[in-house]
Amino acid sequence: MSGAAPSRQVMGPDARRGDWMQTVTGRQFWPLDPRPEDIFIEDIAHALSMMCRFGGHCQRFYSVAEHSVLVSENVPPQDALWALLHDASEAYIADIVRPAKRFIDGYKQMEANIMAAVCGDLPYAEPPSVKRADNAILADEAAQIMGARPKDWILPEPPLGIQIVGLSPADAKKAFLARYHALASAGHADA
Repeated sequence: MSGAAPSRQVMGPDARRGDWMQTVTGRQFWPLDPRPEDIFIEDIAHALSMMCRFGGHCQRFYSVAEHSVLVSENVPPQDALWALLHDASEAYIADIVRPAKRFIDGYKQMEANIMAAVCGDLPYAEPPSVKRADNAILADEAAQIMGARPKDWILPEPPLGIQIVGLSPADAKKAFLARYHALASAGHADA
């Protein structure tokens, strides 16, 4: 066979780039052509609750949803929603471990495009407090859920001092949605 694979893109006014995936709520989502109207908090909460941090290389199950809730609880109130959603793109393109992300061509741009759709009315730029909390929680995670370290992680921030529970996917999803709705009712999100 020769030549490029045929495009599956729909032509006309509804044209989207790339293929679509089905979300848990039964919707279509185009990872290469995300739009704000395609983002649903239930899809994000479910997918992140089913995803284990560190590519599954931890001593017990610890979801991206639980991680996101913990980050959200450790930033100033005005940054809490952004913190809760800081890994939302992973609901659509998976949690790739940090050492690999930067070497996957196109991944960072795809992640940025999805985050732009997720942000909607939120500022697009990640608040510094979110980056600090996300980096600091690594120290807590390393101490509580990882095995013996073969080498020092050289972490950029001291630990937050939080306790990681290791919630089940169902409980992590509930915690994520509860946090989201609490922030929405407090005026930090569009409900």
